[in-house]
Amino acid sequence: MRKKQKKPVMPWRDGILDHHKRVKLTQRQMGDISPNVRKQVRERSGGICELQIRCNGSPAVQQAHITGRKQLTHKTTADDLRDACIACHRYIDETPEGIRYKRTLKEAN
Repeated sequence: MRKKQKKPVMPWRDGILDHHKRVKLTQRQMGDISPNVRKQVRERSGGICELQIRCNGSPAVQQAHITGRKQLTHKTTADDLRDACIACHRYIDETPEGIRYKRTLKEAN
């Protein structure tokens, strides 16, 4: 997929919109997992599911947010994440019992 080329700024508009640049990170940017944080979580778990609610130590293939992206007030850290297998990740994100369990994990942090 080709990137769109930016249109050149008309000389009379140069500098007009400079004060409109976003300073605060968006919720999506705060929830993004950096490669460094991903590596810290993987080293902590050893590649095994940390939740182990629906499995018995399956290989972790995803990182589950303990603090939801909408509730984040800072960039995602390793403390906000747990290495999880697909079954456990779905459980804590999509079931009422799992959401309650996620709250207990959040309070323990």
